[in-house]
Amino acid sequence: MLFNSYVFIFLFLPITFAIYFALNRKKLIIAAKGWLIVASFFFYGYWNPIYVPLLLGSLLFNYAIGSILIQRRNHVAFSRLALMIGIAGNLSLLAYFKYMDFFIMNINALSSLNLKLLHITLPLGISFFTFTQISYLVDTARGTVREFSLLNYALFVTFFPRLLVGPIVRHQEMMPQFNTLRNKILNDRHIAQGLTLFFLGLFKKVVIADTLAEWANTGFDQTQSLALIEAWMTSLSYTLQLYYDFSGYTDMALGAALLFNIKLPINFNSPYKSCTIQEFWRRWHMTLSRFVRDYIYIPLGGSRVPEPQILVNILITFFLVGLWHGAGWTFVIWGLLHGGALVVFHFWQKTPFRLPRLVSWIITFNFVNAAWIFFRAQSFSDAMKVLKGMVGLTGVILPEKFIHLFAVLKQYGIQFGDVFTTMGWNQRTFYCFMVCFLMALFFKNSNEIVERVRPTWRAAGALSVISIYAIFNLQKVREFIYFNF
Repeated sequence: MLFNSYVFIFLFLPITFAIYFALNRKKLIIAAKGWLIVASFFFYGYWNPIYVPLLLGSLLFNYAIGSILIQRRNHVAFSRLALMIGIAGNLSLLAYFKYMDFFIMNINALSSLNLKLLHITLPLGISFFTFTQISYLVDTARGTVREFSLLNYALFVTFFPRLLVGPIVRHQEMMPQFNTLRNKILNDRHIAQGLTLFFLGLFKKVVIADTLAEWANTGFDQTQSLALIEAWMTSLSYTLQLYYDFSGYTDMALGAALLFNIKLPINFNSPYKSCTIQEFWRRWHMTLSRFVRDYIYIPLGGSRVPEPQILVNILITFFLVGLWHGAGWTFVIWGLLHGGALVVFHFWQKTPFRLPRLVSWIITFNFVNAAWIFFRAQSFSDAMKVLKGMVGLTGVILPEKFIHLFAVLKQYGIQFGDVFTTMGWNQRTFYCFMVCFLMALFFKNSNEIVERVRPTWRAAGALSVISIYAIFNLQKVREFIYFNF
């Protein structure tokens, strides 16, 4: 079920909300949790019921391993074996559904076997609920989780606001909230903040991200070659689309959870304001950054090992980050580009030189923008098409109104004409694009806005305008980008 759908907004969410608090008001605490679990399974199965047993089987497997880790905590060797089995089981599930066809394609490319592809449909949310449960097992083995209740564990895994696309939540930061008595009654401020966050996210998705998607898709998928300005508009459109799409989903997830008095961790903090690549990863997909730091980078040795090994650890970590995002070499290239950038930044920090903040931002943003091209492109050649255009290798076309100012440039092969003819764009497109760009750089983000929200008539009026406009745009519903990962 999509957050950006009529059935979720007008039926599923209000019905789930009303019954949950009605059961809590009657002190039917277990029934209220059970209702949320049933509702969450329905939410997951609404897309394709055939994968509900997969989610249930994964849940029961990890709960069993977690129970063994808790009960045999004093048996170090046995606990370590159980943890290895648990992690291997989760990764095997992910490898089969997400990477099996990718493995077969690479085997065929390196040999003459010509194996048949399985054409496996990727179950929604498998990357996220798998990582969530791996973190649970590791935290349990470390002694920071002591969860015996199957009911609580099922709620932790399936809680619908974060089930499909995160954020990646740790057991100890979410489940104690369900056991707090004050969270079992309606909270006016949480409702006001939750609705504001939800509809801000909906607006970002259906009004901004889906509009940017049309421009990005034209450049990436429908145009054979791109001149300089066209290529930059294509890459920047996707850079902004990805941010507004994924942060929009996260806003909606955090907002929906807050209606139930549950505060999920913030996942985005104005990442395009970053002035270093390290800062970018502290602001972008923050729960994934935390996961790979705590469960991959640090176990590899982190920064406590000799210098060469630190650099290897960074590259291994971001190779896996790229591969986690998708079964394709373009994702691996994207991950390694970021790993390489962090290696360069690691060396740069050891020098006495520091760049002005504006220069640092320009370098960081343009690197991130260029790297996203590999993240979006269907193939390496598609990525090179955009990159070549961005450096002017496939021509430069400037707006015709500048011909009198820069006519001398004609002798260098620069043309003048309608810059956006091949893309189906116009000046209004450009102005809308600039507004989206400036909002990402200079406006307060959703979390900063919501912190100031109070349940007042003025706030209700502003929210009504945003929500009504967003709802009227639901006629052109698109899935969230991260549903593919």
